[in-house]
Amino acid sequence: MFYGDLAEVKSEIHIPDVEPAAFLILLKYMYSDEIDLEADTVLATLYAAKKYIVPALAKACVNFLETSLEAKNACVLLSQSRLFEEPELTQRCWEVIDAQAEMALRSEGFCEIDWQTLEIIVTREALNTKEAVVFEAVLNWAEAECKRQGLPVTPRNKRHVLGPALYLVRIPTMTLEEFANGAAQSDILTLEETHNIFLWYTAANKPLLDFPLTKRKGLAPQRCHRFQSSAYRSNQWRYRGRCDSIQFAVDRRVFIAGLGLYGSSSGKAEYSVKIELKRLGVVLAQNLTKFVSDGSSNTFSVWFEHPVQVEQDTFYTASAVLDGSELSYFGQEGMTEVQCGKVTFQFQCSSDSTNGTGVQGGQIPELIFYA
Repeated sequence: MFYGDLAEVKSEIHIPDVEPAAFLILLKYMYSDEIDLEADTVLATLYAAKKYIVPALAKACVNFLETSLEAKNACVLLSQSRLFEEPELTQRCWEVIDAQAEMALRSEGFCEIDWQTLEIIVTREALNTKEAVVFEAVLNWAEAECKRQGLPVTPRNKRHVLGPALYLVRIPTMTLEEFANGAAQSDILTLEETHNIFLWYTAANKPLLDFPLTKRKGLAPQRCHRFQSSAYRSNQWRYRGRCDSIQFAVDRRVFIAGLGLYGSSSGKAEYSVKIELKRLGVVLAQNLTKFVSDGSSNTFSVWFEHPVQVEQDTFYTASAVLDGSELSYFGQEGMTEVQCGKVTFQFQCSSDSTNGTGVQGGQIPELIFYA
């Protein structure tokens, strides 16, 4: 463009497709080897680095995007990573979108993606959310697309901009109640489609539908079990409304979905429980709920409302406060390091623990996660 046989002959060269701020970052890198990236210019910088074949700057942009990746921007970054042909970033985006599907689909960023990206997300088998959430997200995208195209936001126009993507939503896998309260009242389906779907739910002779009938597989939760055995003794361990807590770190990004807890050692019992996940004292997630234990030494799953993204090589604190039958099972022969598939968990004692739980023994036997 500037030198050699293909150089432009004009004294001033206009580059209309690159933002000035991004071009400045490119020039600074080429003259000084310094890279100054910011969230609002990094995508434009990646474009410039790709256009002018500066692989080191492009790699720095991708690394920056990976570290800032979260549910609210994962769909936009997926769209961009496909455009820029960055398979590693694409894979990282899918990890976030699959595990935190509800948050990703309800983000503003989801409404900004192109139609092809919408299509591949809605086709995705591993999306870990209810189909009613997928349908709602698709409608939100259609509304935004109507506005982008300058069309009135009407059911007919929404259907027009969605095109065949509407038939990728697995409407028949919703519960009857979810369909009746949501999709059936959205006005985007024809009367015949609505009628046939109701018949499909209820009639012995089911009509043919244009929507996929099989439920998404979602993600299978994995469990990190930190004790080698469990026990109970009448004078040993009690739930007394105190905090059981443990610190952990992982060697790659995972999504903590909940905790596996021990229940009563003296028959069936109901517990009210508050679980928390913290990093540096800041609460990232919590849930106040109930669970019933059956008197066995099994663990009982208690879930956070949404899976929480946990970064590698950083310690987090998992806590549980239980009220209910005091006598409980407890873990023994705890391990400081546990290998779960491709993820290694490290455990250490937490100063929040006021009920005796530590690395060697106690409560919170399991961390439930997606990876």
